[in-house]
Amino acid sequence: MESLHSAFTEIVNEEVIYQNPLLFLKIWELNSDSALFGPPAPWCWHSHRQVEFLVVMEGLLAIQTKHEHTVLSAGDVMVLGSSQPHRTYKYSAGPLRQIVFQIDLKQHFDLSTMPYLHCFSELTHPLEQFNELFRGNPAVKQAAYDLILQIYEESLSRKIGYELAISAAIKNLLLLLLRNDNRDLSAHAEESGIARLRPALDFIDEHLSERITVEDVCTLLNLSYHYFIKYFKKVMGISFVDYVNYKRIKKAERLLLTGDLSMMEVSFEVGILNMAQFYKLFKRHNQCSPKEFKQRMRSQAGAPPLLTHAD
Repeated sequence: MESLHSAFTEIVNEEVIYQNPLLFLKIWELNSDSALFGPPAPWCWHSHRQVEFLVVMEGLLAIQTKHEHTVLSAGDVMVLGSSQPHRTYKYSAGPLRQIVFQIDLKQHFDLSTMPYLHCFSELTHPLEQFNELFRGNPAVKQAAYDLILQIYEESLSRKIGYELAISAAIKNLLLLLLRNDNRDLSAHAEESGIARLRPALDFIDEHLSERITVEDVCTLLNLSYHYFIKYFKKVMGISFVDYVNYKRIKKAERLLLTGDLSMMEVSFEVGILNMAQFYKLFKRHNQCSPKEFKQRMRSQAGAPPLLTHAD
């Protein structure tokens, strides 16, 4: 096998196009009945900022990450963290059926669940460590398998309320991992940290339409600048600036969906006075412009087609 050092010289950065922009996910089935198996030539690495779950329904799938080479069989589940390089291949001559589930997890946290964001942050708890949970606990692996298949089936059917069903299944998947992880993440939940930051979080919510500085919040909490930014990132799993921008964009999404404000008015309402910066941040979070987001959400015909097989 080629060395990881030489293999990592080129990694394709994959752009994930969401099937439903409000759910921030893409899920599809890959099938292969070919007798050919083994690493293809070239066997390319790729990565994407979305978290990826792999579910094998039939056959054997080999996957290599920067840490390990693993062979998954029917019933197995594996998770790959955000921006983690990986590559796969068919491991046996028999048929291979798998589900690929890519999702921006942070988009599924709201005010009530934000205290748990750090438990799924690459900064504090690499998600690949959850694979030890799948390997060591068959019941948890089966439950995760069932939830991902439920998400896939709901995305195919698109019955009324499928968005609610998918959102509920995603939260149940996160809850499953949180409550069963061998590291006892609840012990690191930083409840006291969240309580200490609560005035800052409330301040951000109340002043999103205004300029918010680190110094303002430091004064509110009576903390030094450097201590605060390190403490905030440790407790919340993301930086203060990223958190404020995240909240601004989430508010912008609500305004775009529920009102008739101009793009400039929306930008000003969420405290971003530079339109170029507003478009840049919005596209970073949604992979489309505010105008495209509004049009897509108000038109069912604007949703991209589902993928049920490899293109």
